[in-house]
Amino acid sequence: MKSIVLAAAFGLALSGSALAQKPFTYPFDGTFDDATFAVESAIVGQGLVIDYVSHVGEMLNRTGADVGSDKKIFKNADIFLFCSAVISRQVMEKDPMNITYCPYGIFVMETDEGVIVGHEDYPDGPMQAVENLMQQIVAEAIGN
Repeated sequence: MKSIVLAAAFGLALSGSALAQKPFTYPFDGTFDDATFAVESAIVGQGLVIDYVSHVGEMLNRTGADVGSDKKIFKNADIFLFCSAVISRQVMEKDPMNITYCPYGIFVMETDEGVIVGHEDYPDGPMQAVENLMQQIVAEAIGN
């Protein structure tokens, strides 16, 4: 019985990861620094406060050798984390479990292919309000 429960749990875990949606990504015509400035300006321009900037690229580059890897994933990569009191309240009043999506993040990454700005693809329903906000911010940042 224990192995059946474990197999079922493993199957659910796999199916959940298979259902994960790919993020929205948008090419940025400019440098990484220009993109991070544009994203920061667009977030602040919406009257929002950036809670934290995660320097993922720097961390991965710094720790690669420590974990036995010499692969450079990004030239640069940052994630801007922020929240909207108005939209967060709106989506969490409909479903308190929407807390799992907060804070919201917009990433800027640079690879050999260029600079990309993006954000998560949120589930249908109340979280579309967050996705709309993210798309507005990114559209402004990339100049659309």
